[in-house]
Amino acid sequence: MSTDTKAIIGTIVAAAVSLGGLLSLQIAGVNTRIDDLRTELTDRIDSVKADLTVEIATVKADLTVEIATVKADLTADNAEIRNDLRRVDDRLRAVEIAFGKVDQRLETLERLHLPDSDAGQ
Repeated sequence: MSTDTKAIIGTIVAAAVSLGGLLSLQIAGVNTRIDDLRTELTDRIDSVKADLTVEIATVKADLTVEIATVKADLTADNAEIRNDLRRVDDRLRAVEIAFGKVDQRLETLERLHLPDSDAGQ
């Protein structure tokens, strides 16, 4: 081999080794950046998960209180409606009794003041 050939081969080998070293450094840097991104994303996901858990618990507590309030209101309204219906029933019963008394008086008055339909024949 000539000296020029040896120099060319040496230069190519040195360039290939340098290029391989640079590529391995780049790959290591990319891997580090990917690992950093993975860690950052995992932290963000965990943070969002914790925030959502807190928000869901808050909404659940608020709904529980609201449902209890609505239930109590409905129970009170139901009792009030029952009382109103009882009062209406009592008033209707009083009207029926009064109407019965008036009907009985009317029959008595009819017997006393109206002639019998049989008497005229």
